[in-house]
Amino acid sequence: MNICHVITRLIIGGAQENTLLTCRGLAQRGHRVTLMAGPETGPEGSLWDEAQTGGFESMIVPNLRRAVRPFSDARTYRALARLFGQIQPDVVHTHSSKAGIVARAAAKAAGVPVIVHTIHGMSFNRTQIAPIRVLYRWLEKRTARITSAFVAVAEAMIEQSVAVGVASRERFVTIHSGMETRAFAPSAQARAAARASWKIQEGEIVVGTVARLFANKGFEQIIAAMPAALAAQPRLRFVWVGHGASRKRYERRLIRMGLRERVHFAGLVPPGEISHCLNGLDILVHASLWEGLPRAVVQALLTEVPAVSFDNDGAPEVVVHGETGLLVPFGDTSGLTAAILRLAADGELRQKLGRQGRQRCLQAFDWRDMVARLEALYVRLAHGAPGSLKSHVLGVRE
Repeated sequence: MNICHVITRLIIGGAQENTLLTCRGLAQRGHRVTLMAGPETGPEGSLWDEAQTGGFESMIVPNLRRAVRPFSDARTYRALARLFGQIQPDVVHTHSSKAGIVARAAAKAAGVPVIVHTIHGMSFNRTQIAPIRVLYRWLEKRTARITSAFVAVAEAMIEQSVAVGVASRERFVTIHSGMETRAFAPSAQARAAARASWKIQEGEIVVGTVARLFANKGFEQIIAAMPAALAAQPRLRFVWVGHGASRKRYERRLIRMGLRERVHFAGLVPPGEISHCLNGLDILVHASLWEGLPRAVVQALLTEVPAVSFDNDGAPEVVVHGETGLLVPFGDTSGLTAAILRLAADGELRQKLGRQGRQRCLQAFDWRDMVARLEALYVRLAHGAPGSLKSHVLGVRE
């Protein structure tokens, strides 16, 4: 098949990693694959090098930007429609909010027979002001009319979409975000090296977070939970892996609170070194206010590091309370503190949850399974096979 994937930007992020793995896997299966993305990068880092060496064609769409700019967006629409007309894809598969709206419209204008959109996280969500939520909800409903099928990286995305009337449930299928599971495994050597590089002392308990240092990623809630946690357990150390526009603001706040020395900023880490960092942790805390499926939690569990997470969006599909980690009511910073302290006090529980988490994630989040299911979805849509999306996609294996 001739397949085009379109995403707004190739920063280091979950949706982008998911999309690159999908393109690579489809190309390996013999399909012609083209990835289109805007030129923007940022402090999170860029994945363009990986895209250009992934075994598929990649191209920059100059006017495809994250910000809403009507005139520029109109040029992007025309450019994409022209490209689709030249390439003549059998399938256009879009990712992220902006590319999802503009590229689906362009694909329809170019006569693309199959148009698929993946919901990595809701374009309208609790972090936005009401007018923006209303606008994006309206746009998603309009664009849904020309969408052949929706892929959700978590069941929660389907629940939220159906609840507001984006589309009917039978037009959605859940295909969990795939990982290179073999790249993440527990390693005593990696653990020792990471902790030495962070200057962790014997007996200290490392609580880590892997996320962009940016609003809505939960750092405000983690900072709020820290004073009580450190007062009850002085051996705690916090390590934040990632970079972003809010780093200096967080550092200033930690200084004012007298907590700066308790947090190590690991900075931007290449994707290939994330496993090394995760091995150095004892607990992963995921406090994001808005997420599809938290890939960092899956990757931590693959290295047998248990997780503490708010119970929002797709997190409960990874963090099974009492089995792979501890869930906390959304926004409950006192609960976040209590969960951290519970795991910090019980090494045997951490080991048990980590082992169970690894086994669960090895089965549920392998990227090759994700690619096989997407391929089955494309074939089903291209041939107009009867029956629900779920019946044709679930159960597919390499």
